[in-house]
Amino acid sequence: MSRLRSAMSKGQRARFEMVGTTTTTLTRKRSKTAVKEENATNPSSYHSFSEPADVVRLRSQLLSWYDEEKRELPWRTLAVTESDPNIRTYAVWVSEIMLQQTQVSTVKDYYNRWMKRWATVQDLAAATLKEVNQMWAGLGYYSRGRRLHEGAQKVVSELKGRMPRTVDDLLKSLPGVGRYTAAAVGSIALGQVTGAVDGNVIRVLCRLRAIGADSTSPAVTEALWNLANMLVDPERAGDFNQAMMELGARVCTPKGPLCSQCPVQSHCRSYQKVHVKQEQNSKKLLGKLNKKISVPSDIEDCMNAGTCQLCPSEPWDDELGVQNFPRKPAKKAPRVERTLTCVVTRTGEEGEEYLLVQRPNKGLLAGLWEFPSLLLQEENSEVKRKRSLCDEISRVLGARLTESLLQYVGEVVHIFSHIHQTYVVYSVRLKERDTQTQTENTQWLTRPALQDAAVSTGQKKIVKLFDSVDAPKEKTSKDGKRPNSSGRKSDKTLQSSKKARLAAANGGSRQLSLSSFFKTVKEECG
Repeated sequence: MSRLRSAMSKGQRARFEMVGTTTTTLTRKRSKTAVKEENATNPSSYHSFSEPADVVRLRSQLLSWYDEEKRELPWRTLAVTESDPNIRTYAVWVSEIMLQQTQVSTVKDYYNRWMKRWATVQDLAAATLKEVNQMWAGLGYYSRGRRLHEGAQKVVSELKGRMPRTVDDLLKSLPGVGRYTAAAVGSIALGQVTGAVDGNVIRVLCRLRAIGADSTSPAVTEALWNLANMLVDPERAGDFNQAMMELGARVCTPKGPLCSQCPVQSHCRSYQKVHVKQEQNSKKLLGKLNKKISVPSDIEDCMNAGTCQLCPSEPWDDELGVQNFPRKPAKKAPRVERTLTCVVTRTGEEGEEYLLVQRPNKGLLAGLWEFPSLLLQEENSEVKRKRSLCDEISRVLGARLTESLLQYVGEVVHIFSHIHQTYVVYSVRLKERDTQTQTENTQWLTRPALQDAAVSTGQKKIVKLFDSVDAPKEKTSKDGKRPNSSGRKSDKTLQSSKKARLAAANGGSRQLSLSSFFKTVKEECG
């Protein structure tokens, strides 16, 4: 039996001479199953670090690089300079929630404005959800802001204003805080010795230890957390975790990794494997396959290949190089939706006003404001679209409108993480006497008020398209006559220039603040 355990730990097929054919067959079947089970819980040392000296060296190399190359970010500065653990933990918590699925360059301005307005957890708890949504508008994944607000209120009401002080308490006490966020906040703000595994760290660890299986599988997830907890520097846990993230964001990138600039290149199985494959291919081309390649045997392949749950299931791709690790499952295609929406305006005491409707408090874009909209269940004729949208607007206003008032504006495409959304935009200009009825979930906003409202990026694109089409009504034609009273182009003209308007509405991937957005619109239309 000891020989069997030894064979299994090395990933070799058990071969023993035992009395009886039946006994031999059962033993072989059992050994094969046992190998798979053991490899699931005890991955080969090929995917880990067997020498403590290697771990010490990796920590030193990574932290030295981080000290020299790290970006100066407001939450990092605050984590180092703030002596009050309550404020420090709150500040890091806010940054980690904002950074979920969002680039650092986008987060910085939002973070600075947020901390200027709500510097403590008590300040945030005292704010209204409407104020939080306004501050969050344009940052995306809007449930994050709501959960921050809920968490702050919970800290004040249930924890007497004291932020949790351990990773476990952060995980249990704060809504929207998962394993990674709790570990990041705990290590950076409180010095808790724990690894932190986010998307960047997954990529770094998978390449360091040639982990090529689906990075979302339970076996890989657990192996990565074990690795992170083994590697984290006990004296500088927060800095180490941030260094791993920084390495993944700036050097060990998803595409075009800068391997020559990597401070831990000497520990990287993927980098070594690339060179092994290059040498093998070179010798094959030269017809020297019989000559042994001079590389250490322990970096060629995992000894448990074929049964190891961390090894890639797909063959090596020479063109990918280190990007063979990690291999991710194909992304599910976003569902396609088309939504009818209408920019409803009227003349108010302080100028033109816009009708907005509040979305439900749960689900996509929860609690935000938008123009009256209706999900298009099937592709209908222009007449049916107008009828459906007119019914929806009439319901919102409590007053019956005629379909002839609706004017086609164009289409706007907005991509969510899981939805490819197309807004089919109409507009209608009403007389004030048509718009007396109003509910708590509707509001009329002037243009300045619209700038400060909690609206999504998709709604901003709609406003930009509306302005680009509405602008001609302020001008006279070449013969000196005013345009038609509706201020709109014909449906046919609008549809023929659809591509140009889409380019204007969707142009550029840089995200603007709401004030900057309307300033840009004004400059383009002036």
